[in-house]
Amino acid sequence: MAMALAGLKALPCSASHDAEDARFVQARQAMVREVLQDVAATAAETGRGALSSAVEKAMGRVMRHRFVPPDLVNVAYENRPLPIGYGQTISQPFIVALMTELLDLSPDAKVLEIGTGSGYQAAVLAHVAREVYTVEILPPLGRSAEERLKALGYANVHVKIDDGYFGWKEHAPFDGILVTAAAPHIPPPLLQQLKPGAKLVTPVGPPFLTQYLTVVQKAEVGTVTTRRVLPVAFVPLTRGAGSP
Repeated sequence: MAMALAGLKALPCSASHDAEDARFVQARQAMVREVLQDVAATAAETGRGALSSAVEKAMGRVMRHRFVPPDLVNVAYENRPLPIGYGQTISQPFIVALMTELLDLSPDAKVLEIGTGSGYQAAVLAHVAREVYTVEILPPLGRSAEERLKALGYANVHVKIDDGYFGWKEHAPFDGILVTAAAPHIPPPLLQQLKPGAKLVTPVGPPFLTQYLTVVQKAEVGTVTTRRVLPVAFVPLTRGAGSP
C-alpha cells in the first residue's frame, strides 16, 4: 500500500528541532523493530503477522517525541503508553500500529478518530489515509494537538473539540473509524457513520476492568459483525455533561 502524503506540507523546524529530531532517529528505528516483534508474537490472536508497508513506514516517520510532555521526551520511543496530562495517555506504539493496521485503509481513505489526545495516532493515520478527522472532548488537549499537528505540517488532519460519542456527522460516511478510549458498548452514531464495507476498531469494556480491542465490520448490506482481538487497557471514553 502506498502512503498518501499529498496532503502533508514541508515540516517547519528550527535548527535546534532539526538536531533533536536527528538525535531520535535510531531510537525510532529500534521502536519500530520492537513493534514488529510484538505484531509477529500476537499473530495468532490478531490474524496479522506483519504490518503493511504503509503502516510500518508511518510508524518510522512520525516523531513520537514531539507528542509527549517535555519531561518524557527521553523515553518517547519506549514501547509503552505515556501520560499526557488531564488523565489521558499516548498509546503504546504497538497498539497504535496494530489498530491502524486492522482498519485496512486504502491510500484515498477518509478516516475518523475519536480521542485525539496529543495527536500521535492522528499523525500516524495521516501517513496512511488521505484525510483524517479527529475529535477530542477536552479543549486543552484538542487545541494543543491541533496546533502541534499544524506546526508539524499535517494539513490532512482536521481537529474538532466535541463529544466523540457522536462522531463527526458532517463528514460521514468514513472508510474507517478508530476509537482511542474504552466504552462499555460501541456508540451507535459511529456505526451509522461507518461506510458499508469499512471497519471500526475500538477497545470495548468497563473502566479499569478487562477490555478487548474489537474489530467491527460493516457489511455492504449494513449488517455488523464484531471480533475480539486482544485484551487491552485504555482510559475511559470521556463524555459531555448530560450525555446519555
